[in-house]
Amino acid sequence: MTQTQRKIRIRAESHRLTKPFTISRGHKNTADVVVVEINDGSRIGRGECVPYGRYGETLESVTAEIESIKPILEGSSNKLSHTFTRDDLQTAMHPGAARNAIDCALWDLEAKQIGLTVPDRLGLRPRPLPSAVTITLDTPARMAQAAKQLLNKNSEKKQLVKVKLGGEDGFAADIGRLSAIRDTAAEATLIVDVNEGWHPHDIISHVDALKSFNIDLIEQPLPADNDDILKDIDLPFCADESVHDSDDLNHLNPGYDCVNIKLDKTGGLTEALKMLQLARKKNLKVMVGCMVASSLSMMPAYFLGLQADYVDLDGPIWLEKDRENGLHFVHDQISLPTKPLWGWN
Repeated sequence: MTQTQRKIRIRAESHRLTKPFTISRGHKNTADVVVVEINDGSRIGRGECVPYGRYGETLESVTAEIESIKPILEGSSNKLSHTFTRDDLQTAMHPGAARNAIDCALWDLEAKQIGLTVPDRLGLRPRPLPSAVTITLDTPARMAQAAKQLLNKNSEKKQLVKVKLGGEDGFAADIGRLSAIRDTAAEATLIVDVNEGWHPHDIISHVDALKSFNIDLIEQPLPADNDDILKDIDLPFCADESVHDSDDLNHLNPGYDCVNIKLDKTGGLTEALKMLQLARKKNLKVMVGCMVASSLSMMPAYFLGLQADYVDLDGPIWLEKDRENGLHFVHDQISLPTKPLWGWN
């Protein structure tokens, strides 16, 4: 079989945010992404990833990783006798941001080549999808004010709010933040995201206090290598940093009721779909999450989100300017434009 000659383009981009995005590990003022374009001579598939600093990824390291596989992906290497596929990609690269950009670019290219959209291939019907809106780490008063603004924008619906905690000022300050937010947003559905920022004794000593806030999910409260005690605590925990791909699900702490699937962790939509199916078999709830990025990152995750219990895909609303034909955000509802920038023919 004659191998198709492709051309690969890789570029790093930095998108300014409307305001700082702050979590327990620090804050950012830009969304730094790597974009991959795969050109087969007449069509171009695009994918975007966000280097995961938590795991030592940078714009430079992710770009270098993609460059290293570029000859095989383009077909200029003699290591394969066929056109490089997404199946080849799963064994050629480890999970992570670099593989995500390539995997999503291949999905996009395939949609254009075969004339069939990604949701059609997956048997999904796009629809407006409720998404969590994030309140980043700040003082209790400012976080409560942010919650109030969210509720004012969407007064007719029960808002899904994701609250970033794990500040350097300690667990007691986080309890103050939760109290202030609950005073303002008593009826909101609340997800708490700690980004590994608490200590075991914090949770053990304050189970009743945490239960009093009626939290739907407590996401990754402890470091991934120190979360054993969660299995003995009756609170709704969601794994993020503790689970990356489907292999990790086989060793997941039984204390977790839910897993957060992010394409930059799984290494693309292909593995994310596999992971979602396995999570269902294990009776786990599924959240589809994101990094702060453009709609080019978010659209593959949107289609995954059509099958999830919780969706947290508000990344583009933090950008000063999203890409053309990106996802539409109206309050907490996300939907597709008439001709989406990704996954369409």
